Amino acid sequence: MGFTRLAEELSSQFHDARDEAALGASLAHASRRMGFDHYALSCDYRPRRGSGNGLLVHDYPEEWAKVYVAFDLAGTDPVRRACERAVTGFTWGRIGQLIPMTHSDRQMLFVGRECGIGDGYTVPRHLPGEASGSCTFAVRPGSALPETMLFVAEIVGALALANALRISGPARRPGKPVLSDRQRECLLWSARGKTAGEIATILGISAETVIQHLKVARERYGVHCRQSLILCALFDGLIGFGDIFRTWDLQ
Repeated sequence: MGFTRLAEELSSQFHDARDEAALGASLAHASRRMGFDHYALSCDYRPRRGSGNGLLVHDYPEEWAKVYVAFDLAGTDPVRRACERAVTGFTWGRIGQLIPMTHSDRQMLFVGRECGIGDGYTVPRHLPGEASGSCTFAVRPGSALPETMLFVAEIVGALALANALRISGPARRPGKPVLSDRQRECLLWSARGKTAGEIATILGISAETVIQHLKVARERYGVHCRQSLILCALFDGLIGFGDIFRTWDLQ
């Protein structure tokens, strides 16, 4: 069977998955057909959207699941961090090319191998302002990744994540905070590292007006500091990393 045909066959199962159990069963079947031993899919919804804690389905070894939860490893997981830097799927051997690897990162991957998770291929997905997630297919220690199946894994992982968002995403999605053009301009220059006085000079307004614009922006986002405001605006797509970095390159 050709790779494209296999991808279509495996992907079709997710259209009929209406709950987490069915999603897990589809992922288990797909992972075995592709030559993997385990799968793990997670979706994290933005808490401010009132959507709960998200979704997690996996068939990882129980020992590894217990260690991961007991030591709260989600926040330091190098695979999760690498997802923030990746547009398409990546093998775990490429993590060091996506993010700086620390001793703790390598130790965490080592413990994972000790618990039954060898190598993996992770497909990331981001829905700015709403959710982010990943779908991983992994093999046991000592087994090689099925390299010829990574193309299929990319398609299957993406469709599995889309289905996960459909079956368990927020029922209601309140609108994003709205900022005026001038408030956004002040926020953007603040993200570029400018002080209120410098922003005032650039925009031709008073420093007091700049301060007031940023205060209103923080209130609309429900945050209390500049850093949190910038993160919220980046997450919502109100400003972009490119808008900030281009200015830095010119300095």
